[in-house]
Amino acid sequence: MKKLSILLSALLCGLCLFGGAACGTEEKSYSVYAPDGAPALALAQAISQEQADGNLFEYRVISAATVVAQVTGENPAADFCVLPVNAAGKLLGTGEQYKMLGTVTNGNMYFLTTGENPPITEENLSAALTGKTVGVVQLTNVPGLTFQTVLKEKKIPYTIGGEAQTDKVNLKAIQDAAAEVTPAGGCDYYLCPEPAASTKIAKTAQSPKPFHLAGDLQKLYGGEEGYPQAVLVVKSSLLEEDANAVKTLVSHFEKGAEFLRTASSEQVLSLLAEKRTQGLTPSFTAENLTAEVIKNCSVRFTKSADCKDSVNAFLEKLKEIDPQFTAPAQDAFFATV
Repeated sequence: MKKLSILLSALLCGLCLFGGAACGTEEKSYSVYAPDGAPALALAQAISQEQADGNLFEYRVISAATVVAQVTGENPAADFCVLPVNAAGKLLGTGEQYKMLGTVTNGNMYFLTTGENPPITEENLSAALTGKTVGVVQLTNVPGLTFQTVLKEKKIPYTIGGEAQTDKVNLKAIQDAAAEVTPAGGCDYYLCPEPAASTKIAKTAQSPKPFHLAGDLQKLYGGEEGYPQAVLVVKSSLLEEDANAVKTLVSHFEKGAEFLRTASSEQVLSLLAEKRTQGLTPSFTAENLTAEVIKNCSVRFTKSADCKDSVNAFLEKLKEIDPQFTAPAQDAFFATV
């Protein structure tokens, strides 16, 4: 009987060595969520390394409308998540449940116009836009509020909706870029995100009043640096439990911009398609994802330690436009990795 017991113990040890899951040592994996569109581009390099990482991360490209739900509630689903900076500041800014690892995208909003209207620059902003109507996609969200902060800082008066005024910049909310951003839509300029902006230019090229690029919001706000649009957050507990996994994912995000500069559009589309929620209409397709569009999406990772001040300054400016929209984050929210 004693020999039998020893034999059974040996067999069990063998199972533990060759089948770790049976002995409670199954490999961990961490969920990484990002909304479809420009923020999802930041996942491309990481997804390409999935097997090399031993499937340590489960990447999920989801609808922008559902991304906040992944980091809220009693038991949030996301271990890591890319989400708009305003939502991160307002909902997670204490640092208790999640901490920010860095900024991921830096703005993808561009001005379109027709005819002889001049391109918008910091120098001619007032002269070019006063008395004109600007159709703004996402007027009440980060893009529209960012544009309003620019106008406010330049002391350029503006009005929203109603009858156009000759002594102000007239902002008009655009709900559907595909349907409402047209040369015949009644606006002198449109502020439109990529890839819709490039698509509009291409599709109107042969029309009597073709769209042409007329500047970008990123340069108006922060020059070449743009503005903090989307950020990467991690569960606070995970920073202590598996710091190596956090560092691994951060390293992928740091390499993301270079990967996008060299990867083909087909490769990027394929990588994202593998992780997109079934049935979700993709923001990027073979028709609209070009090297220029990828560049215009401003995918660039900056660690929290290097962008904390600029993020909070940005959130403070947005809060001045709409006090309910966001809030600057506490020091505990910004992770050091």
